[in-house]
Amino acid sequence: MEPNRGHEVLIDLHYFPCIEYFARILDFDKILIEINEHYVKQTYRNRCYIPITNKIQSLTVPVLKGLGKTKVKDVKIAYHQNWQDHHWRTIASAYGKAPFFDFFASEFHDILYRKYVFLVDLNLNLLTKCLDFLGMKNKQLLLTNEYLASPEKQIVDHRNTINPKKNTPDNRFFKPTSYNQVFGKDFVPNVSVIDLLFCEGSRANYIINRSISYKS
Repeated sequence: MEPNRGHEVLIDLHYFPCIEYFARILDFDKILIEINEHYVKQTYRNRCYIPITNKIQSLTVPVLKGLGKTKVKDVKIAYHQNWQDHHWRTIASAYGKAPFFDFFASEFHDILYRKYVFLVDLNLNLLTKCLDFLGMKNKQLLLTNEYLASPEKQIVDHRNTINPKKNTPDNRFFKPTSYNQVFGKDFVPNVSVIDLLFCEGSRANYIINRSISYKS
């Protein structure tokens, strides 16, 4: 069932979110970001995926070890590795010749190279910029003050529903719409939204709209 516009959606915070993430939040004016849940490893919270030559490349933000039951808002980024250079070199190599790379690259670069203490700050700034580029900057981003075990009825709960281990074909919310990608003959669905932005520019919002299965 299609959610009523104006209701809030509750969702976790990802690093360079995948396309499905934006399909999930598109119809909502208010986006409530869950930052008080316990951090879960091997999820989109600190990683994204982009297609490169002959494979899918994972880009992972290293975090300090010994997290235990650490809340998302308290997870700190580790800087013992030069991960920022690695991520940006990979992105620039993959998309340097993409049609819209020059339109978006510098602002993503500037956000990526700030030295954040907390992962939530990096992810929130990237999400804000992605919404801006997608023509969704009028959406209101709110952060949870506490963990919401049972959200109110007007809040649609999409926490922990987008996971790299879940298969897209069985997803009742999201059916990927293909677009022209830089690498390969076969379309790779639901990678990071930067792939869609760099390849399609202003058409990215249209493609996200087309990928919402409950509208079809």
